[in-house]
Amino acid sequence: MAETHSLQDLRQQAAIASKVFIQRDYTSGTICKFQTKFPSELEARIEKQQFEETIQTLNNLYAEAEKLGGKSYLEGCLACLTAYTIFLCMETHYEKVLKKIAKYIQEQNEKVYAPLGLLLTDPIERGLRVVEITIFEDRSIGSR
Repeated sequence: MAETHSLQDLRQQAAIASKVFIQRDYTSGTICKFQTKFPSELEARIEKQQFEETIQTLNNLYAEAEKLGGKSYLEGCLACLTAYTIFLCMETHYEKVLKKIAKYIQEQNEKVYAPLGLLLTDPIERGLRVVEITIFEDRSIGSR
């Protein structure tokens, strides 16, 4: 944990040591929510509080994306009235929040995870089934 790495270093030069998968939490139904249980594989890499904060923020953002409100109903009505062509020139609320999530994950990777030799993968790339955390070996980066 003494060495810090940039996101670009990890992607280009580091060897993958292992991967950790944070599964969906279906205890509250089918809403998109991930388990906040701290995996033992990450104990030597990142603080439990930081990990839980990241997962909780992701859970909150997905809850925001799936929240129904007046705007969602208006989007649906406009879609029906325009035979869904409205979506050619307008992003839905869900798409906007997914972009926000992608930006959050990118920021977390750059500021928190990459310096620790870890890489978060956007859950949308895994079909919203898991949050994938890649653990990189330190030795391949340190031998420059």
